[in-house]
Amino acid sequence: MLDRFEISTKVGFFPDGHSLDPARLRAAVEQTASELGRAPTTVLLHNPERSPQEFQRACEALAAMRDAGLCQAWGLSSWNPQPLLGCAPRSEPDVLMVRAGLTVPAGDLDASEQLAVRLQPKQLWGMAPFGGNAADPVWSAVDAGQFLEAGQDATGPEAAFAAAFAIPQVTAVAVGTRDARHLEELRHAAGLRADLNTVARYRTLITRRHKLNEAASAKAQENAPA
Repeated sequence: MLDRFEISTKVGFFPDGHSLDPARLRAAVEQTASELGRAPTTVLLHNPERSPQEFQRACEALAAMRDAGLCQAWGLSSWNPQPLLGCAPRSEPDVLMVRAGLTVPAGDLDASEQLAVRLQPKQLWGMAPFGGNAADPVWSAVDAGQFLEAGQDATGPEAAFAAAFAIPQVTAVAVGTRDARHLEELRHAAGLRADLNTVARYRTLITRRHKLNEAASAKAQENAPA
């Protein structure tokens, strides 16, 4: 049955904490393949920004695992990509996964796009389009439909999910659910079209606010008593 699916998984967290040690990563991927009865399609470094000093070696290790057939593709999944902007791994990832959607701060969106330019992944994926909770009442209260091209029928969560494909521009968005109805709703939402002009205006507004907040914070620090 599993051979009918593409399986993506993450590696980097262990019972004793986060580690990108190549030997531990390889052992974890080998265990995953053994338990699945097949090699996973894609293996992603989980939050590599937590161990940036091990990032380069971890990238080389996953690239070697792909070449050895332990997975078909490798990449990284970063919640906060800013600490990785100074890193330049010699091995280009197949996939970069970053947060996507209306809950992502402007600074993190910018950092995600900068990291994608630096790493040149073959695919850019999104995750957490609802900020971790699709059932939050905000998704019914906010008019996310304004981010869609006109003439499309969608609920608030469906519109927010569709918008996530354009904030930033990604080819896939990962979500977690145990509700088949929610999965069907997202399947429908994946076919909706975001209004890119509205998305561009939104990005301009949140970037402007982000810069104003940074300036206000810097001024407050200057005026703080020594």
